[in-house]
Amino acid sequence: MTSAALYAATTRQGIALMDARRGRGRWHFLDPVGAQLWLQISSGTAPADAVDALTAHWEAKGANPEQVRADLTALAAELATAGLLRAAHRPAPRPDAPSVWFAAKTRVGVLRQLAGCTGLLAALVLLRCLPVRCAGTAARAATRLPGRRVTWVVGARFTSHGAHAWIETDGHVIGQDETTTASGP
Repeated sequence: MTSAALYAATTRQGIALMDARRGRGRWHFLDPVGAQLWLQISSGTAPADAVDALTAHWEAKGANPEQVRADLTALAAELATAGLLRAAHRPAPRPDAPSVWFAAKTRVGVLRQLAGCTGLLAALVLLRCLPVRCAGTAARAATRLPGRRVTWVVGARFTSHGAHAWIETDGHVIGQDETTTASGP
């Protein structure tokens, strides 16, 4: 029952959820407690039962059960309204993180600079003007144009919540600045 349009990125900080069917692909960030609730409900537990189980868990740890129940019930209602209470595509863990090929320090020809700027402009226009599902389809089509196969990876950033993207080929992240780290789902 996994919906290919709902994506989940799981980290120690919680879970980020994105419904690619709606709008421009906004990530919804859940802290670890919210992540526990979402994991239980998206695995088939009824929302009320998940709230009861987590309330009992946190009450045993000394939390105020009325406040926990109210917060979890409100979160479950928000997630239901946003259409996020269903199974999501979660990429399999990668045993080896891709290596990073940093941006070249050599001069790049005018045609390559123009191609890079055109690609960046096209990506920005697609992401600003089209729903994320359409931008993703266009990006997958565009990855067939280069001489080698590339993959467009969309990720969630938990520090200063947001989204970011990069391309990979042959197990390498391409074009990152040396101060940037690639992380995501």
